[in-house]
Amino acid sequence: MAKSMSLHILLVLIFLILFFSSSLAIPVVTYNVISLGAKSDGRSDSTKAFLAAWAKACGSTAASTIYVPPGRYLLHNVVFQGQCRNNDITIRIDGTLVAPSDYRVIGDAANWILFEHVNGVYIYGGILDGQGARLWACKRSGNNNCYYCEFVAALAKSCMRAGVQNVTVKTVTFTGTENGLRIKSWGRPSTGFARNILFQHALMKNVDNPIVIDQNYCPDNKNCPGKSSGVKISDVTYQDIHGASATEIAVKFDCSPKYPCSGINLEDVKLIYKNQPAEASCRNTD
Repeated sequence: MAKSMSLHILLVLIFLILFFSSSLAIPVVTYNVISLGAKSDGRSDSTKAFLAAWAKACGSTAASTIYVPPGRYLLHNVVFQGQCRNNDITIRIDGTLVAPSDYRVIGDAANWILFEHVNGVYIYGGILDGQGARLWACKRSGNNNCYYCEFVAALAKSCMRAGVQNVTVKTVTFTGTENGLRIKSWGRPSTGFARNILFQHALMKNVDNPIVIDQNYCPDNKNCPGKSSGVKISDVTYQDIHGASATEIAVKFDCSPKYPCSGINLEDVKLIYKNQPAEASCRNTD
């Protein structure tokens, strides 16, 4: 009788634990871009569907996931804008995001894919195809109206530009790109910052600038020549970065003389140029 009663109490306790665990579990809402009108043929413009998924995820008070199924999705310039109502948005990409092959479609936008004023965004998987062949042809022709693909906004574009912090980029491959792991800021006064950034497990395949920090960014030498960047860059770690550079200098830190980069750590970084160890250039780093 005692054993039977003990077993009964144990079963009740297990039921209560399972019940309350399921009741307290945080619901995650998933938004499939296909369900919102995206086409996976690589030709149809899926920008509106991606923005619709973002609007729903950003506007939700619950943790949210944006799911991109296998396939190729053509995106024009797109801005994923905060502030959001939650700080737990996952973008899971099982397909490829494709830029327009005609760079003129982007127009005057300085970026292809841009995240602004967001916290707690996690991006997993996927391939980003910037369709760089025509862009390079444009840039080599001397045309100043070619767009650039940037995935992190340039810091210090305005004096009161906000900062970027607690960013992790891991398990990525760059193939034939101009830049790999890049942090840039305009050469002008600012109250911005970039800190607590981790680049981990990256493979470079014929990349012009595999690792670069550029605090003297001043395109066309307008509105900023000779000025020091006010952005403070600190605590940036590069771990397990391997592969081939397309140029002799694979690591370039060109930091601000007024606010030198600090806390820059390189661990297991092995980059080659023409089958020989590549070189590094450092300026104004503590």
